[in-house]
Amino acid sequence: MIIEVHVITKAKKREIRLEGTNLKVKITSVPQDGKANTELIEFLADFFYVRKSEIKIVKGEREKRKLISLPLDEGEFRRAVNEAMGV
Repeated sequence: MIIEVHVITKAKKREIRLEGTNLKVKITSVPQDGKANTELIEFLADFFYVRKSEIKIVKGEREKRKLISLPLDEGEFRRAVNEAMGV
């Protein structure tokens, strides 16, 4: 599945929140030398219980808004996000 992710770098702590059909992800890394993208992929892999190699940045590698490919279906995605948000 392809999702749109809005990335906020240099945050105090990591966080994922659903906004409509998009994810807002806060990470602690700086957007320099690919550090933020690496942390984003690691964070998403841990959050969704998938391998890092299964997550791809499809579009927006150097932008705050990215399209990310995840090896999940819609139901798995919604369950994981809702569970994390306490819904």
